Amino acid sequence: MLRTTALLAALAAPLAAMAQDLPTSPYLPLVMASEAATAALAACAAEGHKVSVAIVARDGNTKVLLKADNSGPHTASSATGKAFASAGLGRDTAGLAAFIAGNPQNNGLRDMDGRLVIQAGGLPIRIGGALVGGIGVGGAPSGAIDADCARVGLDAIGAE
Repeated sequence: MLRTTALLAALAAPLAAMAQDLPTSPYLPLVMASEAATAALAACAAEGHKVSVAIVARDGNTKVLLKADNSGPHTASSATGKAFASAGLGRDTAGLAAFIAGNPQNNGLRDMDGRLVIQAGGLPIRIGGALVGGIGVGGAPSGAIDADCARVGLDAIGAE
């Protein structure tokens, strides 16, 4: 019995050491994603804009999607695509659009993944310097307004 216990302990020790060595990565908790999306939606609603707001995790998977009553049918996919682009590329979508316009040889960025929407209104979500996701707003009369509402969402959770 003692030998068996000692053998099991010896075999389990490397597993415990390996578990301690596993990398950890920051992530965007659902409660924060919901708070950011709600704040962005409210900011646009206060200005009379019926938009959708999407929050995606760093891996591009949608965490939150809020669609205002009577918002256009395209707004959910627009918001999600902008959030996906910002999370995946780590940049604001207005900056990406300007980068591509100024460097036509990089136009292929628009086509590298069909989920990307490279129009103003998407911002990366960074907390403590770590990229943890993206926020996208779609449906306001301009991408600049979409981006302003997204910024309110980031500010609500203390994101950079």
